[in-house]
Amino acid sequence: MKKIPAGNDLPPKLSQPAIRALHLAGYTTLASLSKVSESEVARLHGVGPTAIVLIKAAFQEKGLSFTKAKK
Repeated sequence: MKKIPAGNDLPPKLSQPAIRALHLAGYTTLASLSKVSESEVARLHGVGPTAIVLIKAAFQEKGLSFTKAKK
């Protein structure tokens, strides 16, 4: 089982496919995820509904959120 790199504040209960998808897309911190919309993150292969719920819970703890989706 791979560990989340040090300095990374992504939720520890995220699945490995979700972690890989986020890292490959360049999202390694909650701050980096707060710069994109929920729909952008949800489109990543490996990021499912459970990962979104975990990310939102972590955002709430840090006072962060996804950006609004662009129309």
